[in-house]
Amino acid sequence: MKNKIIKLQSQVNLETIYGSFDIATFTSSTEDLMPHIVLFTDRKQWSEDLPVRIHSECMTGDLFGSKRCECGEQLQHSLQFIQEHSGILIYLRQEGRGIGIINKLKAYCLQDEGYDTAEANKILGFEEDQRHYTDAVKILEYFDVERIRLLTNNPDKLNYFDDKKIDVVERIPIESNPNETNYNYLKTKKDHFGHFLTKL
Repeated sequence: MKNKIIKLQSQVNLETIYGSFDIATFTSSTEDLMPHIVLFTDRKQWSEDLPVRIHSECMTGDLFGSKRCECGEQLQHSLQFIQEHSGILIYLRQEGRGIGIINKLKAYCLQDEGYDTAEANKILGFEEDQRHYTDAVKILEYFDVERIRLLTNNPDKLNYFDDKKIDVVERIPIESNPNETNYNYLKTKKDHFGHFLTKL
Protein backbone atom coordinates (compact mmCIF):
# COMPACT_ATOMS: atom_id res chain seq x y z
CA MET A 1 0.00 0.00 0.00
CA LYS A 2 3.06 2.28 0.12
CA ASN A 3 2.48 3.74 -3.34
CA LYS A 4 -1.32 3.75 -3.35
CA ILE A 5 -3.51 6.71 -2.59
CA ILE A 6 -5.38 6.06 0.62
CA LYS A 7 -8.50 7.97 1.54
CA LEU A 8 -11.30 8.08 4.07
CA GLN A 9 -13.78 5.26 3.41
CA SER A 10 -16.18 5.44 6.34
CA GLN A 11 -16.66 7.28 9.63
CA VAL A 12 -19.03 7.23 12.61
CA ASN A 13 -19.14 8.21 16.27
CA LEU A 14 -18.00 5.53 18.72
CA GLU A 15 -18.70 5.64 22.45
CA THR A 16 -16.04 3.67 24.34
CA ILE A 17 -14.98 2.98 27.92
CA TYR A 18 -12.40 5.72 27.38
CA GLY A 19 -14.90 8.27 26.11
CA SER A 20 -16.33 9.45 22.81
CA PHE A 21 -14.33 9.20 19.57
CA ASP A 22 -15.00 9.28 15.88
CA ILE A 23 -13.79 6.06 14.28
CA ALA A 24 -12.79 6.09 10.62
CA THR A 25 -11.33 3.72 8.06
CA PHE A 26 -8.60 4.63 5.57
CA THR A 27 -7.48 2.53 2.63
CA SER A 28 -7.09 2.68 -1.13
CA SER A 29 -10.11 0.54 -1.95
CA THR A 30 -13.63 0.05 -0.61
CA GLU A 31 -13.05 -3.68 -1.14
CA ASP A 32 -10.16 -3.76 1.32
CA LEU A 33 -11.28 -5.78 4.35
CA MET A 34 -8.26 -4.76 6.45
CA PRO A 35 -8.19 -0.94 6.37
CA HIS A 36 -6.24 1.24 8.75
CA ILE A 37 -8.42 2.46 11.62
CA VAL A 38 -8.30 5.95 13.10
CA LEU A 39 -9.87 7.07 16.37
CA PHE A 40 -9.94 10.79 17.04
CA THR A 41 -11.59 13.29 19.31
CA ASP A 42 -13.62 16.38 18.41
CA ARG A 43 -11.48 18.34 15.96
CA LYS A 44 -12.73 21.62 17.40
CA GLN A 45 -10.82 20.73 20.57
CA TRP A 46 -7.52 19.95 18.84
CA SER A 47 -4.47 21.97 19.81
CA GLU A 48 -1.78 23.13 17.40
CA ASP A 49 0.61 20.52 18.79
CA LEU A 50 -1.61 17.46 18.43
CA PRO A 51 -1.14 14.30 20.54
CA VAL A 52 -0.75 11.35 18.15
CA ARG A 53 -0.27 7.65 18.68
CA ILE A 54 0.76 5.51 15.69
CA HIS A 55 -0.01 1.97 16.83
CA SER A 56 0.82 -1.12 14.78
CA GLU A 57 -1.72 -3.90 15.04
CA CYS A 58 -0.97 -6.57 17.65
CA MET A 59 -3.86 -8.99 17.86
CA THR A 60 -2.31 -11.08 20.64
CA GLY A 61 -1.62 -8.06 22.84
CA ASP A 62 -4.39 -5.66 21.88
CA LEU A 63 -7.26 -8.18 21.90
CA PHE A 64 -6.14 -11.10 24.03
CA GLY A 65 -3.98 -9.41 26.66
CA SER A 66 -0.76 -11.27 25.84
CA LYS A 67 2.02 -10.81 28.38
CA ARG A 68 4.67 -11.45 25.72
CA CYS A 69 4.59 -7.77 24.75
CA GLU A 70 3.33 -4.45 26.10
CA CYS A 71 1.20 -3.54 23.09
CA GLY A 72 -2.17 -3.88 24.76
CA GLU A 73 -1.11 -1.68 27.65
CA GLN A 74 0.26 0.90 25.24
CA LEU A 75 -3.01 0.93 23.29
CA GLN A 76 -5.11 1.37 26.42
CA HIS A 77 -2.85 4.13 27.75
CA SER A 78 -2.90 5.89 24.38
CA LEU A 79 -6.68 5.88 24.15
CA GLN A 80 -6.94 7.31 27.65
CA PHE A 81 -4.33 9.97 26.95
CA ILE A 82 -5.81 10.99 23.60
CA GLN A 83 -9.29 11.21 25.09
CA GLU A 84 -8.01 13.40 27.95
CA HIS A 85 -5.79 15.64 25.79
CA SER A 86 -7.69 15.47 22.47
CA GLY A 87 -5.89 13.93 19.51
CA ILE A 88 -5.58 11.00 17.09
CA LEU A 89 -4.78 7.31 17.34
CA ILE A 90 -3.81 5.68 14.04
CA TYR A 91 -4.11 1.90 14.10
CA LEU A 92 -1.95 0.53 11.28
CA ARG A 93 -2.70 -2.95 9.98
CA GLN A 94 0.85 -4.29 10.02
CA GLU A 95 0.71 -7.16 12.47
CA GLY A 96 3.92 -8.67 13.82
CA ARG A 97 6.19 -5.84 12.68
CA GLY A 98 4.80 -6.29 9.20
CA ILE A 99 5.11 -10.09 8.84
CA GLY A 100 1.48 -10.98 9.64
CA ILE A 101 -0.09 -13.08 12.37
CA ILE A 102 0.86 -16.48 10.91
CA ASN A 103 4.55 -15.66 10.79
CA LYS A 104 4.36 -13.79 14.08
CA LEU A 105 3.29 -17.01 15.82
CA LYS A 106 6.10 -18.87 14.06
CA ALA A 107 8.45 -16.22 15.40
CA TYR A 108 7.04 -16.83 18.87
CA CYS A 109 7.98 -20.51 18.52
CA LEU A 110 11.55 -19.51 17.69
CA GLN A 111 11.60 -17.12 20.63
CA ASP A 112 10.57 -20.01 22.86
CA GLU A 113 13.70 -21.79 21.61
CA GLY A 114 15.87 -18.89 22.80
CA TYR A 115 16.06 -16.53 19.82
CA ASP A 116 15.17 -12.89 20.33
CA THR A 117 12.48 -11.17 18.27
CA ALA A 118 14.95 -9.72 15.75
CA GLU A 119 16.73 -13.05 15.23
CA ALA A 120 13.43 -14.91 14.85
CA ASN A 121 12.24 -12.62 12.07
CA LYS A 122 15.52 -13.01 10.18
CA ILE A 123 15.41 -16.81 10.50
CA LEU A 124 11.95 -16.72 8.91
CA GLY A 125 13.36 -14.74 5.98
CA PHE A 126 12.14 -11.27 6.93
CA GLU A 127 13.76 -8.03 7.93
CA GLU A 128 13.98 -7.40 11.66
CA ASP A 129 11.22 -4.84 11.34
CA GLN A 130 9.22 -4.54 8.12
CA ARG A 131 6.88 -1.79 9.25
CA HIS A 132 6.60 1.57 7.53
CA TYR A 133 4.72 4.70 8.47
CA THR A 134 3.94 6.18 5.05
CA ASP A 135 0.20 5.67 5.45
CA ALA A 136 0.23 7.24 8.91
CA VAL A 137 1.77 10.37 7.42
CA LYS A 138 -0.86 10.40 4.67
CA ILE A 139 -3.62 10.13 7.27
CA LEU A 140 -2.17 13.02 9.27
CA GLU A 141 -1.95 15.06 6.07
CA TYR A 142 -5.63 14.29 5.39
CA PHE A 143 -6.43 15.95 8.72
CA ASP A 144 -4.13 18.89 7.88
CA VAL A 145 -1.93 18.14 10.90
CA GLU A 146 1.40 19.98 10.87
CA ARG A 147 2.77 19.61 14.41
CA ILE A 148 2.49 16.56 16.64
CA ARG A 149 3.35 15.30 20.08
CA LEU A 150 4.11 11.65 19.37
CA LEU A 151 3.35 8.95 21.92
CA THR A 152 6.19 6.49 21.37
CA ASN A 153 9.32 4.83 22.70
CA ASN A 154 10.47 3.93 19.18
CA PRO A 155 13.23 6.07 17.62
CA ASP A 156 12.33 4.80 14.13
CA LYS A 157 8.95 6.50 14.36
CA LEU A 158 10.60 9.77 15.34
CA ASN A 159 13.22 9.49 12.60
CA TYR A 160 10.55 8.76 10.00
CA PHE A 161 9.33 12.34 10.28
CA ASP A 162 12.77 13.90 9.75
CA ASP A 163 12.17 14.67 6.08
CA LYS A 164 8.39 15.08 6.29
CA LYS A 165 6.34 18.28 6.44
CA ILE A 166 4.93 17.24 9.83
CA ASP A 167 7.05 18.36 12.79
CA VAL A 168 7.41 16.20 15.89
CA VAL A 169 7.65 18.85 18.61
CA GLU A 170 7.65 16.41 21.54
CA ARG A 171 8.02 12.73 22.31
CA ILE A 172 5.63 11.50 24.97
CA PRO A 173 6.93 8.32 26.68
CA ILE A 174 4.53 5.41 26.79
CA GLU A 175 6.19 2.86 29.07
CA SER A 176 4.66 0.05 31.06
CA ASN A 177 6.20 -2.06 33.78
CA PRO A 178 7.96 -5.18 32.49
CA ASN A 179 6.84 -8.62 33.61
CA GLU A 180 8.63 -11.98 33.74
CA THR A 181 7.24 -12.97 30.34
CA ASN A 182 8.11 -9.85 28.33
CA TYR A 183 11.32 -8.75 30.06
CA ASN A 184 13.68 -10.22 27.42
CA TYR A 185 11.44 -8.90 24.63
CA LEU A 186 11.61 -5.40 26.05
CA LYS A 187 15.36 -5.73 26.63
CA THR A 188 15.79 -6.56 22.93
CA LYS A 189 13.73 -3.49 22.08
CA LYS A 190 16.03 -1.37 24.20
CA ASP A 191 19.42 -2.93 23.41
CA HIS A 192 18.93 -3.90 19.75
CA PHE A 193 16.35 -1.44 18.42
CA GLY A 194 17.25 1.50 20.65
CA HIS A 195 13.83 2.03 22.18
CA PHE A 196 13.65 4.57 24.98
CA LEU A 197 12.91 2.28 27.91
CA THR A 198 13.90 3.19 31.46
CA LYS A 199 12.20 0.53 33.57
CA LEU A 200 14.43 -2.43 32.72
